[in-house]
Amino acid sequence: MSLRSVKPVHETQTRILDAAEALFLLHGFEGASMRMLTARAGVNLAAINYHFGSKDALIEAVLRRRLDPMNTSRIAALDRLEEQAAGRPLAPEAIIGAFVGTSLRMIEDARGGGRNFIRLLGRTYTDPDKRIRALIGQLYAPAMERYKAAFTRALPELPGEELVWRMHFMFGTLSYTLAATDTVQLIAGCKPEDRYDARLLEARLTAFLVAGLMAPLPSVASVRKAA
Repeated sequence: MSLRSVKPVHETQTRILDAAEALFLLHGFEGASMRMLTARAGVNLAAINYHFGSKDALIEAVLRRRLDPMNTSRIAALDRLEEQAAGRPLAPEAIIGAFVGTSLRMIEDARGGGRNFIRLLGRTYTDPDKRIRALIGQLYAPAMERYKAAFTRALPELPGEELVWRMHFMFGTLSYTLAATDTVQLIAGCKPEDRYDARLLEARLTAFLVAGLMAPLPSVASVRKAA
């Protein structure tokens, strides 16, 4: 066997991760079988077990491969903004832009797999498997805590419970935007080609989310009394 034919370990891992990412998107985490995976990756089951140990570990590796850098970038973007602000609270639109911009840029990455991963990520938010949802929560936790703290400083008049709900709505809107970009074609007057323009999406989405974040407070007591 020539030296040229010996593949480095990381290449095999990457092939498995690429294949798993594509199959999870097409068939879901449960629907993608190990037989499908070995066929697509061109490896045997022993190779998958050697590199990842189990299907659950493989799912985590697929998600971590792109989510860890994404969340690191989100925190770094917030760090830069806070350093520039020199102790002053940030503007809400700046915080939102830092949060959504990193993930939106992945939409433009068609060749490197970022666009497909973003669609896969959208599936994880509604996956019935509690382990998947728990894993996503764990991976997002450090970034979400940092951004919650930044929003708390930027919007001191907003009650903590209301901020949590508005961040929930913000995250849900972003998730749907990332996972279901094709639905824009259903709306008359929209340009389908704009769904992959990250800068344009960021501007539109940020303006929409800022309006929701700054909306007047609902009269919770009145709603509960009426109910």
